[in-house]
Amino acid sequence: MQIRIDLKICIILLIFLVTKQADLYLVFMLFAILHELGHLITGLILGFRPKSFSLMPMGLSICFKVKNQDYNKKIKNAKYITLKKLLISFAGPLTNFTIAFLIAILSFEFLNVVKETIIYANILIGLFNLIPIYPLDGGRIVKYIIHMQKNLRKSYKYTNLISNITLIIITAVSSIAILYLKNIAIVLIVMYLWILVIKENNIYNKKMHLYKLVDNIEQNAIK
Repeated sequence: MQIRIDLKICIILLIFLVTKQADLYLVFMLFAILHELGHLITGLILGFRPKSFSLMPMGLSICFKVKNQDYNKKIKNAKYITLKKLLISFAGPLTNFTIAFLIAILSFEFLNVVKETIIYANILIGLFNLIPIYPLDGGRIVKYIIHMQKNLRKSYKYTNLISNITLIIITAVSSIAILYLKNIAIVLIVMYLWILVIKENNIYNKKMHLYKLVDNIEQNAIK
């Protein structure tokens, strides 16, 4: 199992320190990690095991792999494995919404000072991760739903298309919001989404290139 730390987290933390918002960033990081624990626990229950842990600027990222004894099942019933992945993707946001709900209905005096912040942070993290941009949970949910209805190639194609359209809309809305709110966090979030989409676009283009090579080989074999 691999453990990675993205050094960009130091840059993000420095920016929040300079803007005197480091405490807010640390609160969001804490609940972003709890978000990933929701994925981890669900994955373990459903028979997956963690392959790697990555500490990212916006939280923790966990990569799963199927246990060896499940590979035959994966080949025979791909939809069953995809459904499991879909449930794992939902688990993260559900964890945040559950925390927000419990904090809202429970009364603890020691939490009164930070109660609103905890609720606010968890709702935002849950909603942010449901944005349909791959590899956020929302993008994964879109991909797995399409994969269950169509083939894998189309799931890549439509997920990539939806991710790019969503990013353009978010960038346009955020550009207007920045003028009024003047919050550095909005800029950093949009930049982070752009980095994700550019990286995934490169991966997508490579996959499509491989698919075309395979298609050409199959066509030549038929001839």
